[in-house]
Amino acid sequence: MLAFWKKLVEPKLFRTLRFRLAAIFLCLLIAVLLAVGVFGTTTLRRVLENQSEDELSELLGTLKDWPIQFYEDSGLPYWFADVTDPEERAEVARLQAVYVIADGDGRVYWGSCNDPSQKPICDPKTIRSEFAIMQQTHEPYLKTVKGTDGTAYQVLSSTKTDPKRGVKWYFAEGRSLKEDRIVIQHFRRKFLIFFPMALFVCTVVVWYSAGSALSSLHSVERAAQEITGSSLGLQIPKRGADDELDRLIDSFNEMSGRLKASFEQMRQFSTDVSHELRTPLTAIQGQLEVALFTATRKEQLQEAIENALQDVERLSNLVRALLLLSQSESGQIPMNKAPLDLGELVDDLVDQFQIPAEAHNLRLTSDHGEPVLCEADRTQLERVLTNLLSNAIKYTPAGGWVRARAEAAGSNVRLIVEDSGVGIPTSHLPHIFDRFYRVPDPNPEKGLGLGLSFVAAIVRAHGGEIHVDSHVGEGSRFEVILPTGLVRAPAESPAVHT
Repeated sequence: MLAFWKKLVEPKLFRTLRFRLAAIFLCLLIAVLLAVGVFGTTTLRRVLENQSEDELSELLGTLKDWPIQFYEDSGLPYWFADVTDPEERAEVARLQAVYVIADGDGRVYWGSCNDPSQKPICDPKTIRSEFAIMQQTHEPYLKTVKGTDGTAYQVLSSTKTDPKRGVKWYFAEGRSLKEDRIVIQHFRRKFLIFFPMALFVCTVVVWYSAGSALSSLHSVERAAQEITGSSLGLQIPKRGADDELDRLIDSFNEMSGRLKASFEQMRQFSTDVSHELRTPLTAIQGQLEVALFTATRKEQLQEAIENALQDVERLSNLVRALLLLSQSESGQIPMNKAPLDLGELVDDLVDQFQIPAEAHNLRLTSDHGEPVLCEADRTQLERVLTNLLSNAIKYTPAGGWVRARAEAAGSNVRLIVEDSGVGIPTSHLPHIFDRFYRVPDPNPEKGLGLGLSFVAAIVRAHGGEIHVDSHVGEGSRFEVILPTGLVRAPAESPAVHT
C-alpha cells in the first residue's frame, strides 16, 4: 500500500495510460454514485410523501365518517365515541394528534390547537382561505405547515356537510413530518459515509486492475528494450484472451519476425556482396601484380589490362545494382515517362540478345503486329526486359526457345517473356520477387538475387503488375501489365490520290 501512495504522488504518473484509464473509470463511478444518491434521496422522499398522503386520507376519512356527529338543536359537531372501549379510545387518540374542525368562518370548535407548536394549523385566516378554495374545486387541500417549534406538519383538509341543515364544516387531519425527515437524514448520512469508502476501495481495485490489464503492454515494452541484433526474432507469448492486447502482441511478433527476416536478408546480402567484391578485386590485384613483376612483352601487359578491365566492369555493374537497390527500397526510382512503342522496344532488345542466345543454342524470337503504345520510361523498361530475357536465356537448356512479345489489352499493355527452360519450383514462386532471394541452383553465375526485385519495383513504379506462371521442366511465363497512360494510337495518314 505504501508503494501505491508513493507512485500516486509522482508527477509523471498523471501522464501514464494506467492513470488515465483509472481516472476515467473513477470519474464515471463518481458520476454514477452521485446520480444514485440524488435519485435515491428523491425516490425516498417521494415514497414517504405518498405514504403520508395515504395515511392522512385514511385519518381524514375516518374522522368524517365515524366519531363526529352534529347536535340536532344547535348543529354543532361533537365526538361520538365510547371512550371506555380501549380500541375506540386508541383510535380517537390517533385522530386527535393533529386535527382541526371549524366552520366556514374559520372558528375552531375542535382541534389540537392547545399545543403551541400547532398554532399555525388553527389560523382562522388560513382556514377561511382553504375553505373557499375547496368550495370551488370540490377537492381536498394538501399543505405543509411549519410549527412554531420548527416541526413540519403535513395537513390534509376537506369539508363535511351537516345532513340536516346542509351546512358545510372544515375538517383537517395532519401528521408530523419529523420522523420522515429523520429517515431522509439517516439515508444521506449513510450515503455520505458509503461514498468515500466505496470511492477508496474502487480506486485501489481499479488501480491494480488497470495495472494487471496493462501488464501485457509492459511485456511488449520489455521485449522491445531487449531486442538486439542477436535477438530480432523475439516473440511474446499470447494471453489467450483474443482481445486488443493479444492482437497487439500478434502485431509485435509479426513485426519482430519481419525485422529478423529483413536483417537476415541484409546479412546474407552483405556476405554475398563481400564475396562478389572480393573476387574481382583479388583477380585485378593478382593480374596487375603478375603483369608488374613478370610481364616482359607489350602483349602480356595488354592482356593483363584487358582482364583487369573486365573485372572492373563487373565491379561497376555490381555498384550500379546496389544503387538501383537503394533507389527501389526508398521508392525513388528515377522516372522519365514519355510515349513509347513497347513492340519496337521488344524488337530492339531481342536483336541485341541474339548473340548470347545463339551462344546457348537457343531460338530467340519476338512477335507483335500493330504498335503497342504506352506512357513509360524507356530506360527502366529496358532494364525490365533485359532482366527477363537474361534470366530466360540463362535457365533454358540448349535447343530450347525464348519468346518475347508486346500486345495491347484495352486500357493496358502486356509485355510477355516465356521460355522452355527448367522452370521454377512452386514453393519458390511466392518469393522470387523478394530482395536477395535466389532459387537454389548449381550455376555459379546466378547473381545476387536482385534482378527480379528490380523488375517488380520498376513495374510498381509504373503503376503496373507482374505475374509469373512456371512449372518445373516445362518453362516459365512472365507477364507484365502496364497502364497505357495518356498516349493514344497514332491516327492513320490519309491516303494520297494521284
